Amino acid sequence: MKVLSAAQMREVDRRTSEMGIPGIVLMENAGSRVVEFLAERFAPVSGQRIVVLCGKGNNGGDGMVVARQLFTRFHPRALDVVLLAAPDELKGDAAANYRMLEACGCPLAREIPAGARNATLVVDALLGTGIAGPATGRMLEGIREINGGFPLAKVVAVDIPSGMPSDSAEPVGEQARADYTVTFTAPKVAQVLPPNCGRVGELAVRAIGSPPELYENDDSCFLSLVEPAMFRALLAPRPRGGHKGTFGHVLVVAGSRGKTGAAALTGLGALRAGAGLVTVASARSAIAEIAAHAPELMTEPLQETAHGSIAFNAGLEDVAEGKTVIAMGPGLGRDPGTAELVKSSMGAFEQPMVVDADALVAQPPGPTGRIRVLTPHPGEMARLTGQTTAEIQKDRVGAARRFATGHGVTLVLKGERTAIAFADGRVWINPTGTPALGTGGSGDVLTGMIAGFLAQFPQQPDEAVAAAVYLHGLAGEVGARALGEKALIATDILQYLPEAMEACAHLPDGL
Repeated sequence: MKVLSAAQMREVDRRTSEMGIPGIVLMENAGSRVVEFLAERFAPVSGQRIVVLCGKGNNGGDGMVVARQLFTRFHPRALDVVLLAAPDELKGDAAANYRMLEACGCPLAREIPAGARNATLVVDALLGTGIAGPATGRMLEGIREINGGFPLAKVVAVDIPSGMPSDSAEPVGEQARADYTVTFTAPKVAQVLPPNCGRVGELAVRAIGSPPELYENDDSCFLSLVEPAMFRALLAPRPRGGHKGTFGHVLVVAGSRGKTGAAALTGLGALRAGAGLVTVASARSAIAEIAAHAPELMTEPLQETAHGSIAFNAGLEDVAEGKTVIAMGPGLGRDPGTAELVKSSMGAFEQPMVVDADALVAQPPGPTGRIRVLTPHPGEMARLTGQTTAEIQKDRVGAARRFATGHGVTLVLKGERTAIAFADGRVWINPTGTPALGTGGSGDVLTGMIAGFLAQFPQQPDEAVAAAVYLHGLAGEVGARALGEKALIATDILQYLPEAMEACAHLPDGL
């Protein structure tokens, strides 16, 4: 699902109007989608006490459509429509909807009535995506009323919570709280990136008449939000004649003396994701412990250093022969020869590689046409780029995109709203996840899952990576609901992954 900036959204609206759908129709459709959402989520609407707060721009016009339809169709127990602007400030389609609201007999107030403080629903239609800078004046007063003046109410934002800058992850002033946001056509940048995405509440994306090809086929719209529809085909039932050789063989090069769990978790992640076979190659002294974690894992002992790490001259070429995908890094250790082992492997092997953890010590060799997936957390990303962690976190999308395009790799920058950046400049944002995943071994499971999906679907590498990242986050959410955020551990991700897969296989498209 494409994510649009304010300028891109204006261009879509302009081109839609040129195609014969005028702005007043788009405004009517937008208001209708909000009313439909209210009817679905807060039935019966007739039993609600509703306040609709409108500003003077097009967002306020959307709000007046909402108010008119609520008044004429649903007759709620109480409806207060408040215009926090002078009527003569309204222009164009917003002014037309003001006149229609008056014509149907719906009362309009200029101030919030005292009795409205007991509202059960507040519709925020004060400010939309056109805001530049912090909210001021009556709009700021309205935002403060939303945040503190309605203690019993759920807040539904129209298009975007008022005061939120459409194109920035960072707040620029006071913003309205929202329990739900109904946005139109496509998500906006601020709605998918932290910390602003945390103020959106539940996000619902609704079509209002703009043809998807106006933005879906536009390469300048490089940002997308991952949704199950993008990878659902990978979760389809398997062919009846399939066997373990059909679904790929993952080679996990990981682990060292004292770090055997990381290698086992990576292997188990690949198996649970559906890989037919998994071999874990590790330092000879670590193999027995790795094998003890799961009988399903095959193992391959390698020559090791005095510190119990895989030696540079361990002969990986022979071990890699016949394998579909190579996952390298978890628990590998920081032996001086590790960087050379990783660098030579990334340049030598034809198979797709997933590189994580201790393997993220060397710059990739540059665009080679081979599939290379790097999965750093922000600290590892800082080390790879020579930046600070704070600099990476300030511009996660930009940092991931620059690295991916510059080195010809797929870059999975982990963290809140994990960013998946591709060599051609596209960036996909993952909406799933929970603080419960901040536990040792979680990243190792993800590395294995990515390798497991790549092994099964080597011709669909982008979708395979997205599936692994999305399902990893969703399994964490499911597990956290069952066990609590503090109690979840990495092996629980494996336990709840089947439930996450089943949910994604049957979820309806869209948000």
